[in-house]
Amino acid sequence: MNIIDGKAFAEKIREKVKSHVKILKQNHNIVPGLAVVLVGEDPASKVYVKNKGIQTKNVGMNSFEYKLDEKVDETKLLNLVKKLNDDPNVHGILCQLPLPKHLNEDMIINTIKPDKDVDGFHISNVGLLNTGQKSMVPCTPLGCLMLLREFVGNLEGKKATVIGRSNIVGKPMAHLLIKESCTVTIAHSRTKEIQELCSTADILIAAVGRPEMVKQNWIKEGATVIDVGINRVEQDININPKGYEIVGDVDFEVVKKRAGAITPVPGGVGPMTIACLLSNTLVACCRANNLAEPKGLTA
Repeated sequence: MNIIDGKAFAEKIREKVKSHVKILKQNHNIVPGLAVVLVGEDPASKVYVKNKGIQTKNVGMNSFEYKLDEKVDETKLLNLVKKLNDDPNVHGILCQLPLPKHLNEDMIINTIKPDKDVDGFHISNVGLLNTGQKSMVPCTPLGCLMLLREFVGNLEGKKATVIGRSNIVGKPMAHLLIKESCTVTIAHSRTKEIQELCSTADILIAAVGRPEMVKQNWIKEGATVIDVGINRVEQDININPKGYEIVGDVDFEVVKKRAGAITPVPGGVGPMTIACLLSNTLVACCRANNLAEPKGLTA
């Protein structure tokens, strides 16, 4: 059984990005730029944005951060997005989600220029990905695909089951696996005999948001298990001083005994998400300047 170290592999991706950024600077005098827009004071979002800014600078890219009041007028936010769309120094735009309820999330996302939509959420990118064309690919599914390519190798003909049908992970993950010539099944909360279905999969992607839902008897012997879930489970403060534990959608301790390879939580898929955001920004910059895309950093 192989525990897949997402943290170490994400570091490799960042190093690849860093070396390509250096080449762009030296050969073309171009510096990729990522703009991140944060609305409000959500503590988790603030931490994510801070980490994104640090990692963006660490690979030699320009980082632009815009912090707006929680009660910001929708027109003001849309105007900022349009301004960033027109800025040639900005190659990637990310609007940190979730947005306050008075803002139309879909409208904001679809105002971002598709070529700069490094989250891959714009409806044009969704359509391009679903039809197997070149697009900006959502970061978490892209990270999962990179891990599978690295630790499984050729995915052609493999049976893959994706648990979860969200627009952010489940659906794009399924389309990426179809593109790799896997035989793909999507399972979800209404799927009947889900355990039996999962137990035939060579590759199992768990992205459903239910703590430790996937048990040992769900897993085919030797299967590769990618756990996308991040769930906070309350614990007795006498057992855990934090008062909580972070767990995935997979019951790691029992499933690892049956799986051929498995990602832990934390330290598996999570670190890959920001690494793929950086790679998407680099790819967007190369495409904007009609330069060759770096190999191994996109779908």
